[in-house]
This record gives sequence, C-alpha cells and structure tokens, in this order.
Amino acid sequence: MADSAYRVERDSMGEVRLPAAAYYGPQTQRAVENFPISGRRLPGELIRALGLVKWAAAQANHALGRLTAGPKPLTEAQVQALLQACRETAAGRFDDQFPVDVYQTGSGTSTNMNANEVIANRAIELSGGDRFRPEKPIHPNDHVNMGQSTNDIFPTATHVAVAVGIRERLLPALTDAWKVLDGKAREWQDILKIGRTHLADATPLTLGQEFSGLARMLELSVRRAERAVDAVLELPAGGTAVGSGINTHPAFGRRVAELLARETGIPFREAENHFEANAQRDGLVECHGQLRAVAVTLFHVANNIRFLGSGPRCGYYEVILPDLQPGSSIMPGKVNPVMCESLMQVAARVLGNDHTIAFAGATGGQFQLNIMMPVMADTALESVRLLAGGVAAFTDKALRGLKPNPEACEAAVEKSLALVTGLNPYIGYERAAAIAKEAFRRGKTIREVCREQKVLPEDKLAEALDPRRMIKPLD
Repeated sequence: MADSAYRVERDSMGEVRLPAAAYYGPQTQRAVENFPISGRRLPGELIRALGLVKWAAAQANHALGRLTAGPKPLTEAQVQALLQACRETAAGRFDDQFPVDVYQTGSGTSTNMNANEVIANRAIELSGGDRFRPEKPIHPNDHVNMGQSTNDIFPTATHVAVAVGIRERLLPALTDAWKVLDGKAREWQDILKIGRTHLADATPLTLGQEFSGLARMLELSVRRAERAVDAVLELPAGGTAVGSGINTHPAFGRRVAELLARETGIPFREAENHFEANAQRDGLVECHGQLRAVAVTLFHVANNIRFLGSGPRCGYYEVILPDLQPGSSIMPGKVNPVMCESLMQVAARVLGNDHTIAFAGATGGQFQLNIMMPVMADTALESVRLLAGGVAAFTDKALRGLKPNPEACEAAVEKSLALVTGLNPYIGYERAAAIAKEAFRRGKTIREVCREQKVLPEDKLAEALDPRRMIKPLD
C-alpha cells in the first residue's frame, strides 16, 4: 500500500523517495540522507541570496535570448514564472524547503541543486503545470541552472549574502554605537578622572577624553566593516565549472553582476579573473579578517566599560550602567554588567569563527575549486549576524542609558601618586620619584608631602599639581 506522505521521483542515479509535498526533488533528498551531520541548515540569508542570484541569472539568460531558444526553449509565460519563482525564493518564501545540512559537499552543490529543484517546481506550478509529473517543462539544470555551475554560483551567493548582511545590519548598528559614544564623549568632556596604564594609576584625563577614544574605535570599526564589503564585491558568476566559462554566454557574468548591483545597491562587479574567483575564497577571508578586527574592538569597548562600571562600593564605579536584571541567584541586590558580558562573548565567537574561515580558505582550495565553501558561508554569516545583533543590543541596553559618576571620577585624582608627574618640569624626575615613594609609604597625598618638604612655593605647587593642566600638552 502506497504511503501518501511520500512520492517517488527519479534522477540519473535511480529512484528516490521524498516527502509528497516537498518542492525540492531527488538530488536534495539524496543530500539529506547522505549528510545527517549537525541538523544545522544553511542560513536563510544565504538561501535568499541564492534566490536573488538565480533571478539575475534567469534575467541575464533571457536578455541574451538563451531561455527561449535552444533544444528546450521556454515560452515567455514560462520565463516569467521562472523569474517569479526566483523572486519568491529570494523573499524567503521557501526557506523551509532547504533541508540540506551545512556539512555537505564542499562546493555547495547539494544546496545549489536544492535551489534549482525548488525554483523549477514552483515555476512549473506558477505556469499552470503539474510539478509532480516526472517530465519537467521548466528544468532544474537546463533552465534554472543555465550557464551556471555550483562552483561559481554558490560563492557568488555567499558574497551577496555577506555584503548585504554587513550593509543592512552591521553597518547601521556600528554607526549607531559610534554616534552614541561620541555623544557621551562630548557631554562628559569636563569630568576629571585618573588615567590608568598597566592597570596602574596614570596621569589625569577627562571621562570625555577617555570616551572619545572609544568612540573613535567604533568609527574605525565602521570603516573596517565598509572594507569588509569591498572585499567581496567581485562575483565569480560567469566562470562556471573551472573559470573558463564553458556553456555560458561571454556577457553572462557581467550582466549578472550588474543586475545584482542594481537590486541591492551594492556595487558588485564581475570577477576580473574567473580562474582566481573560482579557485579560492581569499576575498571572503579578507572580509572576515575585517570583521575579526571589529570584534577585537568591540571586546575592548565592552570590557573597558565593564571595568569602569565595576562596584558600586568596591570597584571603580566611574560610570553607571543601567540596571537590567538581578545578577545573582544567591546574593540579593547584586546587579551585573550583563550587556558587556554578552558582547564580549559575541566577540569571542567571531574570533573563533575567523580561525575557521582562515583555515578553510588556506586548506580548502586546490587547483580550480575551494571545497569548504558551505562552512565558510555559514560561519561568515553567523559572524555578521552576531556582531550586528550584539552591537545593537549593547547600544540600546547599555550605552544609551550609561551615566557618569563625577564624584567617583574626581575623588581618585587627588589621591593618585601619578600627580607627581606634574612636578617633573620643576624639580626633575629623580626627586619627583622620591616624593611619590614617600607619599605612598606614609599614606599621604603628593600635595601633602610637597608642602611638608616645602618643595615649591604654594603658587607654583598649585600650578604644578593642577590636574586640569595635565590633560593637555604644555601651554
């Protein structure tokens, strides 16, 4: 008795049993059965980018007269159905029809064929045909994959997905964080505090100056994210199997890149050398290297704010973080810097991801193909998603509500032994060092010891130990 939950289709290797209602076909099902590895599918961002690339490919082939000519010509109605099916895939309508594991064939062939099958069956349905019949009037290979190979299309989709993710999610999040920090820096420009180098007391600065440094770090992170996009602007489409462009029109790659640039607003362009573009994923390695640098900066910013907010009684407590949730299951009233910790963990993951990307880039490329592309795509997109989400949450939940604690900032300045640095131009380094050691030994301030020893007249001492003269170069 037949099981109505399943249907049987054939491919070049024979019969395959697959879910009755699935839009995908036998090649996808074989991959599902062959790779029961992680239960982790490729991200929706990649599937949607693949749909957009397939749309651009169909548009290019149609404009070049290839879809409506040749041994299996489509009607104009079928072409329009194919374009609509690609659009629907790009819109995420069929994300649930992409069940293949990340850890699959290294070129991404299973996912490329998954897209070909879904789009072909949906196009048949849209054009009034029966997608369950064995004959495919709109064929996955002959029409949806026309002029393409997984070897050039999967990395093209990866570049598109990563670039779109950085531009639409990460760049706005980083820019917002930079602007918020820059606003704090300007607002707190006159709050005097002590500096710290080597975790030891250093000369004074203002809280605004300190935060201007953090703001500049975020501004530079925005620039790095922009360079990350630049690293993936060249698209391999048009190289087909090994970079030679076999079975595709010579104008195909250029037209696909132009269509994708127009649709996304990102200046994609055809690869200058398709043999390079097919063989290696150095652009993606470079792109993620910039994301790694962003992650390093974000860890630094979050960790510094975590330390500055430590306390409230026994830490620095120079800034006051918003209270968000109870911090302990055993210590009542404890509140922890949870948003800082969250972003630091995001950064740690991205740093680990960069090792995966670099290793896959270095070891996965032999001759005309890198065979670790699915894990590279998944990893890069995870980094974009984590950084964008982590920065946005950190900005909204921590940075916007961050407040200064001027009393704590200024109280430490007079106690600091580093004030003795202001005496160097008056009495020299050696005598100033002796005063610092005496002050520390006796638990006195620098000012108190100087007065006892009558080091300078009072007016000169006030001038030398004025912390506001120490936050800028000599007049």
